[in-house]
Amino acid sequence: MSLKVKVYNQAAEAIKDLELPDKVFGVKPSAELLHQAVVAQQANARQVLAHTKDRSEVAGSGKKLWKQKHTGRARMGSVRSPLWRGGGIVFGPTNGRNFSKKINQKMKQKALFMALSDKVAAGTFLVLDSLAVAEYKTKQFNGVLSALEKKVLKNERRDVLVLNDSKDEKTQYSARNLSGVKIINLENINLVDILNYKNLLLSEAAVTALATRYGKTAASGK
Repeated sequence: MSLKVKVYNQAAEAIKDLELPDKVFGVKPSAELLHQAVVAQQANARQVLAHTKDRSEVAGSGKKLWKQKHTGRARMGSVRSPLWRGGGIVFGPTNGRNFSKKINQKMKQKALFMALSDKVAAGTFLVLDSLAVAEYKTKQFNGVLSALEKKVLKNERRDVLVLNDSKDEKTQYSARNLSGVKIINLENINLVDILNYKNLLLSEAAVTALATRYGKTAASGK
């Protein structure tokens, strides 16, 4: 069994139908798995920036300041003590923290299938015969999107993730300044980007590559 979507040209005219494998583009969603996969991706992308120095890291001598007894003063071992100004921080954040989360490849892949399937089911999965543009012009790529929005999507506002099959600099530079548009290559496909944008626009070559890459894996259940 397979699904069918229309393939459009850059004038937003339907030119043919394209079959999609339901093992990749027809997967029933699971909110629990999607949540787990999103949390894992965001946690693994998190950078640990905040760092405070403890008493072993701050500058200062480690020499005992005065003898332990018979001075009339409180005992003190080092100027680096957290009790002193300029001393170490006791419970501050450190760069040794680890926020990463593990999720196995099969679960991560299935969550991606669910996100793609949801776009297909909602009618926000658009396939173009080609995303290539003739020159480095934002106006040209904006014209392609405007035609699709007027004739196919009919959105109130622009909210499009563009997935290209190759690193095409002309397309990349032509789309990067458009508001409400993000363009990524097939190698960078990820769950969070797909869920963050209402519409997904792909080249026909990108859809074929996805079906080829994941079709056999999904069918075998590995």
